[in-house]
Amino acid sequence: IRDVMDVRVGAEREGVQVFRGPLKEPADAAFKHLQESVGEAAVPFLQEDETLGAAALLVPKKGEARTKAETRFRWLNWLLLLLTLLTTTWAGAAQAGVDVLREPARIMAGLPYALGLLFILGLHEMGHYFAARHHGISVTPPFFIPVPFALGTFGAFIQMKSPTQNRKALFDVAVAGPIAGLIVAIPALLIGLKSSVIVQGVAPDAVGHMGAGTDAGSSILFALLAKIAMGDSLQVGHLVKLSPLAFAGWLGLFITALNLLPIGQLDGGHMAHAMFGSHKGTTISRIAMWTLFLLALFVWPGLFMWAVIVFFLAGRALPPLNDVTPVTRGRQLLGYAMFIVLALIIAPMPHGFWSATGIRCPYL
Repeated sequence: IRDVMDVRVGAEREGVQVFRGPLKEPADAAFKHLQESVGEAAVPFLQEDETLGAAALLVPKKGEARTKAETRFRWLNWLLLLLTLLTTTWAGAAQAGVDVLREPARIMAGLPYALGLLFILGLHEMGHYFAARHHGISVTPPFFIPVPFALGTFGAFIQMKSPTQNRKALFDVAVAGPIAGLIVAIPALLIGLKSSVIVQGVAPDAVGHMGAGTDAGSSILFALLAKIAMGDSLQVGHLVKLSPLAFAGWLGLFITALNLLPIGQLDGGHMAHAMFGSHKGTTISRIAMWTLFLLALFVWPGLFMWAVIVFFLAGRALPPLNDVTPVTRGRQLLGYAMFIVLALIIAPMPHGFWSATGIRCPYL
């Protein structure tokens, strides 16, 4: 430790040795030196310390049985994918107005929605998967979550079986998912909008984005894409009755925006941690979490369920082993660009939510 750090404080708690003080060499070199020195005896962590500059933690390794995380549950991955294909096809048919119980032969009406949504979710997770593999992180293939109601799925996830080495790897794995998802979501939305219908009003009994129609100005990005796909026939204030594929693309934008929120273990939370460091990232996460709850309480009640889910699921994750070395300038710019994409998706909020509550939309 003294080779890389001017140790001011040293302590041990439950077998974890902690040393604090300024580093004698750049963080990358110091971390590499620590890894070589401790060998297989411990796992070194290098973290920021606001008072003394840096903190080095030596965590003893525990005996671990060999596992094959990527193959052990492969059959389960395929089973969940097939079940999710079934539930999303069912949900897509219901969104298209088909009662599958009465007309089982028409269940294929939900296939464009199901394939579009699963492709978006799958490519999002595979973006994480391949970025993790690129950085030598042990990771499982995606697990899809089927549900027999609502949208037909609660999404998908991968499990990381080993920590990230540094903030660069943390950023790359986090940003790869939203980028990959958008690569599919935007074309799916553009193609689906070609077969969508512009309506002037909302039927009293219409429910949902495919039934009632989505406000053409519900977000800056959606408005631009709708204008590209539908041309001059689409005007301000019009509603768009989304086709099944367009609805899948719209959900892809919503899922991307949700994941880009700079909160906890969401992709945006990891990006903020990597870009700004642990302390600033935590502060940003808390502000974003409270903002989400305030929006749910005073702007759009539909956000409340998602705010609760994010609150309980997006806790703090294990930091990268080297949490001191900053990300490159290019990664910083890419991170800012993705947060701009987040703003383009969520602002302005849909007009109907303000008119329903009698609150004037502050964005217009």
